Amino acid sequence: MTHPATYPIGSPGQPWSPADVAAWRSRQVRQRSHGHDVVGAIDRLRARFDVVTYGELAYADGHYPLLALRSHGWQPGLPAVLVTGGVHGYETSGVHGALRFVEQHAQAYAGRANLLVVPCVSPWAYERIHRWNFHAIDPNRSFREPSPAQESAALMRLVQPLQGQFLAHIDLHETTDTDESEFRPALAARDGKPFEPCTIPDGFYLVDDAGNPQPAFQQAIIEAVERVTHIAPADAQGRLIGAPVFGRGVIRYPYQAIGLCPGITGTRYTTTTEVYPDSPRTTPEQCIAAQVAAVCAAIDFVLDPLQQAPR
Repeated sequence: MTHPATYPIGSPGQPWSPADVAAWRSRQVRQRSHGHDVVGAIDRLRARFDVVTYGELAYADGHYPLLALRSHGWQPGLPAVLVTGGVHGYETSGVHGALRFVEQHAQAYAGRANLLVVPCVSPWAYERIHRWNFHAIDPNRSFREPSPAQESAALMRLVQPLQGQFLAHIDLHETTDTDESEFRPALAARDGKPFEPCTIPDGFYLVDDAGNPQPAFQQAIIEAVERVTHIAPADAQGRLIGAPVFGRGVIRYPYQAIGLCPGITGTRYTTTTEVYPDSPRTTPEQCIAAQVAAVCAAIDFVLDPLQQAPR
């Protein structure tokens, strides 16, 4: 993969100014429709699920409703599961995997679990196929108080009244070639730091919580996804995306310390999926199917009493 020598915005060694952020924003072009792709799909599910408008993004170039799908007849005595997609808007299979899970599989868990599914946390970024929001902020480093990102703050407000009810949270992501060709170079430029190249793993992997590792849970997901697409092998240093491997296809990040989405519920079973859509060994359909398989495997695991070993 070719790495950019310098990013075309900003001055090397200096964090971006407001003018640099404005220059970056001027390069972002609307390429697809959140209204058509996401809102339209949610509307078609209204007969079977409650639709919750939990906020609205209000940016200079448009307003976007923030929508969640929730089980009909939410029962406080049942365990709750949170599924989030599109925290990074460019990670397409996370958005469509969440929607497909609701459309094809969610009703199978009726009466066994309460489901809260947020298919597209970042609509502005979804339309522009970008990682950041309007202000060049990464929502998935912003799940903290006070949050600098509207997207993150709104999701935390949605979840807060349900704290203590969640048994699992599955956050659907992708790792793409553009992480290395665009997004990480942009991050280095924005923060005034040198860009350090990294290797993109070829295949699916998971990010567990370093502060609350659940290896059996992660491996149950890996085994289910492997029926759909291949699992990323560790590199020669025994790492994935620069991080040590803990079990096949699993790395760990400290969720809450760095403001990652799966840290917002404080629940036991959490994971971040990472699909690789640019692999020559997979297709867009397989990427969506892998996300769905991951969600189903995660819920099946946490609802199986035989899997529930004491802490």
